[in-house]
Amino acid sequence: MNIIDTHSQLWTEEAIMSMPESMRRGYLRIFGDNLPKIGDTLADMDAAGVAVSVVVAVDAETRWGYRVSNDLVAQAVAEHPDRLIGFASVDPHKGVLARRELRRAVEELGLRGLKLLPHLLELRPNDREMYPVYEEARDLGIPVLFHAGTQFHTGTKLKYCRPIDIDEVAVDFPDLKIIIAHFGWPWYEETMTICQRNANVWFNIAGWAPRHIPDFVVRYMDRVLPHKVLFGSDYPLVSRQRIVQELEAMELKEETRRRLYRENAEQLLGLAPRA
Repeated sequence: MNIIDTHSQLWTEEAIMSMPESMRRGYLRIFGDNLPKIGDTLADMDAAGVAVSVVVAVDAETRWGYRVSNDLVAQAVAEHPDRLIGFASVDPHKGVLARRELRRAVEELGLRGLKLLPHLLELRPNDREMYPVYEEARDLGIPVLFHAGTQFHTGTKLKYCRPIDIDEVAVDFPDLKIIIAHFGWPWYEETMTICQRNANVWFNIAGWAPRHIPDFVVRYMDRVLPHKVLFGSDYPLVSRQRIVQELEAMELKEETRRRLYRENAEQLLGLAPRA
């Protein structure tokens, strides 16, 4: 199928063991002794017909000591350059150092996007402390992927995850490409509105088994915003195989499938179309 997955995690043993103890315990409860390996990612991609997958770094070092480094993501990409695309992460609390690190990650490490988790940064997306990082991403020509909607990191607050705050960023940075992850659930009506009114904003379906996606979102992705929806898995939280199987069982227009699986991501990431 040549699907492009715009959102997955690098939760290898090395990545998980690099996390602070408070974070690591949660992941170890999920995976036990079966910590994911890059080989598992590639096997799941193959089984689902996914040609290329984005893997993301995490930098929330200032507030939570949580970091999956840009170098670790770049190493995985270097080992599988035809299959993986890396997104960097930086902590805006670090000021000019965050901008420098983002530039290094793109220009020296070859990463091709920026992942931000506002609840771990304890900054809303429209907080002016975030803006220098957006300026850097815009100047580098890379997209910004925001976690939006609910999340399950103990001790963090949902107030930082409302999609509506991303609207202000989209208006203030019309040349910055923005992705709202997880369609912002439970605030998916905000997400659809923001994507409809802002030419520079997309949304993905990462982290959801498609049969549980609300009908409202399905209608929008199929009838109103087929040019804005992106395939995403959040693997290993959800198997790409399951996502594809459930999407294939849904009544979607052929144009929607084509755009969802490949074309929108090709446009967003500047990838050459695949046969």
